[in-house]
Amino acid sequence: MVADLSINSENMKVHQKEKMISQLRLFMLDEDPSIQHNAVLALGRLVEHSEELARIVVKKDILHQLIWSIPSQPHHYKKATVFVLHAVAKHSPELSQAVVDSGGLDILVSCLGAVDPEVKEAAAWALAYIAQQNTMLSQAVVDAGAASLLLSLHTNDLDREEVNTGTIALLKQMIRSPDVKLKRQVLFTLIQISKHSVELAEMVIAAYILPDVMICLQDPDEYVKKDVITLMWEVVKHSAQLSQVIVNCDGLVEVVDYLDKSRGSMRLPGIMMLGYVASHSENLAMAVILSKGLQQLAICLSEEDEDHIKEATVWSIGQIGHHTPEHANTVATAGLLPKLLQFYTGASSLEDLRLKSKKALKNILLKCTHLPSLEPLLSNAPSNILNHVLGQFSKVMHHDSEACQEFVMSGGLSKIQEMDAEPGSAQRKLINSIKSYIQEASANPSGKCRILKKFHRQPLCDVPLQVCSSI
Repeated sequence: MVADLSINSENMKVHQKEKMISQLRLFMLDEDPSIQHNAVLALGRLVEHSEELARIVVKKDILHQLIWSIPSQPHHYKKATVFVLHAVAKHSPELSQAVVDSGGLDILVSCLGAVDPEVKEAAAWALAYIAQQNTMLSQAVVDAGAASLLLSLHTNDLDREEVNTGTIALLKQMIRSPDVKLKRQVLFTLIQISKHSVELAEMVIAAYILPDVMICLQDPDEYVKKDVITLMWEVVKHSAQLSQVIVNCDGLVEVVDYLDKSRGSMRLPGIMMLGYVASHSENLAMAVILSKGLQQLAICLSEEDEDHIKEATVWSIGQIGHHTPEHANTVATAGLLPKLLQFYTGASSLEDLRLKSKKALKNILLKCTHLPSLEPLLSNAPSNILNHVLGQFSKVMHHDSEACQEFVMSGGLSKIQEMDAEPGSAQRKLINSIKSYIQEASANPSGKCRILKKFHRQPLCDVPLQVCSSI
């Protein structure tokens, strides 16, 4: 009854709880195993909700009693006892230190090797709460040999020490477990190892753990699959070499497939992974394109409403398109430039989305030479973007008479003639240069327009160049 009541911390007043803790301590010594188990379970539930009660447990020296009894108890009792240690340690560094001083670390580490996966998980959580309190406690967890399941988030030196203890080799064995919760913990640990430095990420890859990790993408649990994608993201962000290893393991294909089947925030690690791979080199960016990664990013951009997902997708598209004209033209022909412009100029866009859209758009425009994809931007782009667009028209048309003809035929010339650019401004100079390139492309010894045949719907235009209405 007490165990059930203690689920809701408001069911009893503090003085009643303190009295009950003393009674529970006696029940923990009862001959009946079920009474012992329920007493420990009730104690854990009470302590979890109150730091004051956790201090009472420490003061009454109940921790020593619990820790002393663990080795001889069945797995369900061990799990309940470890939960009490977890419930005490979570409240503060001081209470975590009390668990350590009571010999809790050694017993928790021994529970990591238990056969029962629930005992392993409970021990991992308890150690995690101790390790996250401060650097000193984190180091104590490492020194106790708990690095096989836990990773400190305090310093890279601690992470390196943990890995050197053979962590990854043990994780490689554990990731094959059919237990979903254990897989999540293992993948989380690998993610934390990989994120800190190139050296640690290389150590993960060097352990040949990738084949076992990739198999986890077949797991029915959505969070296991998300953790696998997140691990790839944390690895590829460090270098082109690590990205290439993931690409060689069909990582891009798997990520694209994952994005196709996921929705919402579950897509975020996959989107970021594609962006980081593409950011390192033009060859890797082309690999993303060839794996249909750009196509999938375009789908994400059209389907997702959350701004942080849009921001990540825009950033990744920018990483793909900024390398060469070929990359930029691929992004442009996918119809993504008007979308980026919309996010940049849209009143409903948050500031981060506007900034990322602006940067991606400018970087792509500086390399884009596919003029038909740029023409839609002539109508509604703000001046700072319009100058980049006009600059690309000027660069291409300077050497391409066919592009000049197509520009006139598509109505592009009419659009720039309608622009109200100030005399002497950069925009006016670009417009004038484009018009001059069209005139040069149309010029011939007779002084008459000779190339705009389709536009005039006659075999050959014979109007004097200076008065031709199309020019």
